Formats: sequence, C-alpha cells, structure tokens
Amino acid sequence: MRTHESEEMYLETILLLREKRAIVRSIDLAEELGYAKSSVSRAVNLLLKKGYITIDGGGDIALTQSGHQKAAGIYERHLVITKALMTVGADKSLAEENACRIEHVISNEMFELLKKRFSD
Repeated sequence: MRTHESEEMYLETILLLREKRAIVRSIDLAEELGYAKSSVSRAVNLLLKKGYITIDGGGDIALTQSGHQKAAGIYERHLVITKALMTVGADKSLAEENACRIEHVISNEMFELLKKRFSD
C-alpha cells in the first residue's frame, strides 16, 4: 500500500495551481485545500526539506524536478482512476471525489492494470 497521502495532496495541488496562476503561495494552498495556515506551513516546510519544492524570497512555491515528477504521477493516477470510475457508470463529480481518495492507496500493480485499460 502507498503512503504519504497528505504529502501527495499538497504536491498535486501545487501542480494544479501552477497551471492556473504564475505564483503559488502557502495561502493559496490553504484556501484551495481548506486547511489552516499553520498546517500548510508545516507541510510546506516538510516538502522543502524533502527537496520537492523551492520557495523564493516572495513566498512563491515551485516544484523541483523530483517534486514535479511525483506530482505528475499522482495526477496521472487521478485522471486514470476518474476515467475508470466514469466508465463503470459514475458521474464526473462522484468519480472525481472517489479518485481523490483511491489515488493515494492503490497499489502500483493495480494502477498499472487500470492504466493499460483506461489510458487514452
């Protein structure tokens, strides 16, 4: 089983926010995820220590190469699982909601099977 769901949620959120805006700050993460600023600050510091992000003097958070790679992999899981759930009859909202939970616990082996079947 895969772990670090919170870490993965932050990385995926940074990736998606970066697609929408030029600058991503801790406050943006707090608003997007609905978390307290103190929780986001702690998580951001952990991601920084792990080398997944950088933070410039203005507070702009950017993914490092390894952070981007991990975030892109998580988002790929999200897309494939959403598509699989919609294929079996779930509406988009229900599929998205459940994919958000499943993407963090699905085994690599099971994901690869879904990916073979449901990727474009």
